[in-house]
Amino acid sequence: MKEEKFSTIHFIRQLIIYLDTNLDNFPRKDIELKQRIKDISFDMLELAYQANISTNKEIKINCIEEIMCKIKILDFLLNLCYDKKIINAKRYIKFGNQMNDILRYLQGWRKSIVQKME
Repeated sequence: MKEEKFSTIHFIRQLIIYLDTNLDNFPRKDIELKQRIKDISFDMLELAYQANISTNKEIKINCIEEIMCKIKILDFLLNLCYDKKIINAKRYIKFGNQMNDILRYLQGWRKSIVQKME
């Protein structure tokens, strides 16, 4: 189980690094969009650490579900960037793959917590 938690945090950190290095050419008019993407990604990392540290299983599940929700919002924002041609298809696909990896680990983490509660 500890590996899964660590992997989730690792994948979120990798996503943040990839976002930071690949969102540097934003047009001035879309700086707000870029900042929103960064804020959400850092919120995800904070929630992952909170879930990892918490001993309360309800809090863990709530944090995991909140991260899942933020991934969906992040996906929407990155899709918007793709539609506005701020990012190309290759980057959009890479972002999508990274978010799918995070979701997969979060689902497994959540499932293991729920099973322990039963």
